[in-house]
Order: sequence, then structure tokens, then C-alpha cells
Amino acid sequence: MNVSLLQTGPPMNVALIGCGGVGMKRALALPPNARLAVVCDVMAERARAVSAALGGAATVEEDWRKTVSLPGIDAVVVATTNNLLAPIAKAAVQAGKHVLAEKPGACRAEELRPLLAEIEARGVIVRVGFNHRYHPAILKAKALCEANALGPLTHVRARYGHGGRPGYDREWRGDPAIAGGGELLDQGSHLIDLSRWFLGSSFTSIHGCLTTAFWDMPVEDNAFLLLRTSSGQIAQLHASWSEWKNLFSFEIFGRHGKLEINGLGGSYGVERLTHYQMSRQMGPPDSTSWEWPGPDLSWHRELADFIDDARRGHHRASSDVANAISVLELIESVYAKSPLA
Repeated sequence: MNVSLLQTGPPMNVALIGCGGVGMKRALALPPNARLAVVCDVMAERARAVSAALGGAATVEEDWRKTVSLPGIDAVVVATTNNLLAPIAKAAVQAGKHVLAEKPGACRAEELRPLLAEIEARGVIVRVGFNHRYHPAILKAKALCEANALGPLTHVRARYGHGGRPGYDREWRGDPAIAGGGELLDQGSHLIDLSRWFLGSSFTSIHGCLTTAFWDMPVEDNAFLLLRTSSGQIAQLHASWSEWKNLFSFEIFGRHGKLEINGLGGSYGVERLTHYQMSRQMGPPDSTSWEWPGPDLSWHRELADFIDDARRGHHRASSDVANAISVLELIESVYAKSPLA
């Protein structure tokens, strides 16, 4: 059982800002020790839909500035477009609220840097929602790596993508003023975050190639990265909006074996982890596989951890603002050095 479910006392009052698809997922994933008190969106009908999905008890607001200052709100979940993530998070922190903001946390690293001092001054918990860390296959793989099942890690190879939908190039993700970038900032940020997390190091050598191969948009629909740490570990990453069959593949290589993660559930296929253990004679490896055919509970696990940290008033290992800044700095380096082809 998650530790947060053992907490006593009244539930934390949560305000949700941004009630689109991700906002609905966040609302439905709140743990029992949190209560959705306020839902806010510039489109009031979307906020009402989220409130209705949870029984209709949440107050509906349209002004995020008012929402972050409401008394009685303990935590704010921000699920807006990228350009609003950092301003709302900063205002909420200044109002003394705990914050979970969706990845990537901002359009640019400079938007998040001032938040570090605000967090320190007010003693609140702030997370950036890299929820893929909470998928069961990812958690199992992390535990195996920490148990030295692969020996020293050498490299990561990962692919992540979907094929969009009719009119995708006219949605907000295709507008650099709102999104801040394209697929590298979107799904690519997940791959960068996971690569940093598994390898336990920042990348000092960064090479990228960006292209808009299909969609009629001024941002990249495909991003190819080759990254290297100071100790020589390598990450080879590809994020795509022209992956016509939705795909998630994340492979971790060590001197003694390999872990292969495929699928995220739903349209990405059943989540599966396979451990390939190198034998002493080399040749074909021994293999062990695990599958998680149920629904995607990564949103639930991440929110439970966030609420638990907020209630206890301390951080545990998590995707925080400093990590999000590092991810954004890497992405900005690629954008600066690798213009669209």
C-alpha cells in the first residue's frame, strides 16, 4: 500500500488549473487523502466537466490568478499549455501552495530558475510531472539497476512517438509561442529525463538533428539525439510525431546484461519489461519477462507521492525543478545548435 494512504487527518484541498485531457487524468488520479476543491480553466465548460466527473463538488473558476490565492487550498496541480506552466507555478508558490506542474515545466529554463529561490523561501514542495518514472516497468527496471543486475551501465537507446491526428499541426503544440518547441520538448523531454535518471549523470556532449518530416508546422515533428556523459555513457534517443503506430521503447545496457521496456498501456501496447542476463559463456542470454496489462496508474502513483511529500513537508527522490531546468537546458542546446532541416 502506498504510504500516503496510511496518512491520518483531513484530506489536502487541491486546485486543478487546466482542465483539458491531461487535467482530467490528473483529477481522476487524486489519492483518497486529497480532495479536488477547485477546478479552473478559461473554458468554464471544461472545468465543469472535470468537476462533474468527480461528483460535482469542486468549485469552478476561470481566473488562475484568483485560484492560486484562494484560502484553504493546500496544493495546486497545473496542467495548462507550456507557456503558462511556470507563471502559474511561481504565483502558487508565492501564495504558499505546494505545486505539481506538468512536464516540461516551462518553455525555457530561464522561466523556472527564479522559482528555486521562491521554493526555498516558502518551504513548499514543487514537482514537475515526469510521470513516466512511475510506470511499473520503469520502476522495476530502476530497482534492477540499483541492485547491480546489469553491472556498470554503458548506454541507453530509446524511441517514443505517435502519429498525431487530423489537424494536429493546427493545435497548440504546433505553435512555438505557446508550446515553446515541438516533439523534442513534448515526448522527447520524457526520454531525456529517464536517461538522466537511469544513468545518474548529466550529459556533457550533446548532438541533435531536428526535422519537420510530415506536419505543416514551424516546430520539429522528429528529434534525434546522441548524448554522452563525462564518463562515456551514451544515450541514443528518437522522439517522433510521425510514428504511425504508437511506440514506446526504452533499453538500458550494462556490462552484464540488458533491460528492454516496451509499451505504456493503451494504444502503446501492453507494458512489458524483459531482463536479458548475459551468461558466462556469452551466446544467447537468459531472459526473464514481466507484463503489466492493467490501466496506466503512473498518474496515480506520482500524485500519491506528491501529496504524501506535501503532507509530510519533505522531499524524497523525485523529479523536481532543478531536474526540469537541466532537461530544458539540454533541449535549448539542441535547438540552438541544430536548426530545423
